[in-house]
Amino acid sequence: MSNHTPIGLENGTAPVTALTHSGNFHVDETMGYVILHYALAPQGDLRARVLEEKSADRLTFIRTRNPDVIKSADIVFDVGGLYDPPHGRYDHHMKDKPLREDGTPYSAAGLLWKDYGHAAIRNILNTPVDDAAVDLIWQSLDKSLILPIDQDDNGVVKMGKLSLADIVSACSPPWDTAELYGKQEARARESLGFANAATAVASHLVNIVDRIRASLKATNRVIAAYESAEDKRILVMETGMPTEKVIFERDLPVVYVVSPAGPEQWNVKAVPPVRGDFGQRVSLPEAWGGLERDKLAAVSGVSDAVFAHPARFICGATSREGAIRMAQLALQIAGA
Repeated sequence: MSNHTPIGLENGTAPVTALTHSGNFHVDETMGYVILHYALAPQGDLRARVLEEKSADRLTFIRTRNPDVIKSADIVFDVGGLYDPPHGRYDHHMKDKPLREDGTPYSAAGLLWKDYGHAAIRNILNTPVDDAAVDLIWQSLDKSLILPIDQDDNGVVKMGKLSLADIVSACSPPWDTAELYGKQEARARESLGFANAATAVASHLVNIVDRIRASLKATNRVIAAYESAEDKRILVMETGMPTEKVIFERDLPVVYVVSPAGPEQWNVKAVPPVRGDFGQRVSLPEAWGGLERDKLAAVSGVSDAVFAHPARFICGATSREGAIRMAQLALQIAGA
């Protein structure tokens, strides 16, 4: 969080000109533009600004290396040779480059995220959340998305194939575009490529912000369900949602999670020994594996039993009570 008011956030209506370099583009400056879009003018047209079409919002976006134009812009990122946030300068290519506390060099996206990330998150979310939740979302994204961009752009750790960086790079026109179609067409295709990249990055950012918001909501519900559980080994959720993250982060002794899987089915899912791993802390009974309906009901003693997976990590019944009973019986049979 910045200790100054970033340019454009002190006045929600004043025009702002943001600028980055032209030419080859990467996930760094593409994400930087997307952050500014959501922080300053989320109702505007993300693509139209890049393609220099009409855009009736407060944010003007320029891609150039012209020193005079750079000097006149309100916010300049990934170009210009200065890191001076109070004056809207967010380059990171200097010898004395800005570093994170752990020594990792910032990218321009990382520097903009520090100043504009919280505002971007608030504008992305359709569901109102408090400042504490916004900060948790900011921290989660800073670690999972922005830091890898910092590392990739500074040659510390490459994001790799099929990463966001690779998707952005794939939007760039091939090296011989000017040779084949001429310089003017090459510039037009470069702008189109940046617009496509920004659209992809924006979609990813919006989706991941909302997923983290939902994850925080799930955390509260999982903890509440665990605290009210009679048997702490069986977690009963009234709505399907991610539970594994909370179970392992909080070191909860949950063995089975019971939750609805549709209008007429409740499932029992075994918790793995390690987060994200195959296997189970306690497998479902061997005698149940691969059975369905009448055969499973006869073996398990649960009249509305529906199925038990051959790998014995999940089973289900048509009712909540039936699923809970299956979880209880599985623990009894295992002697857990």
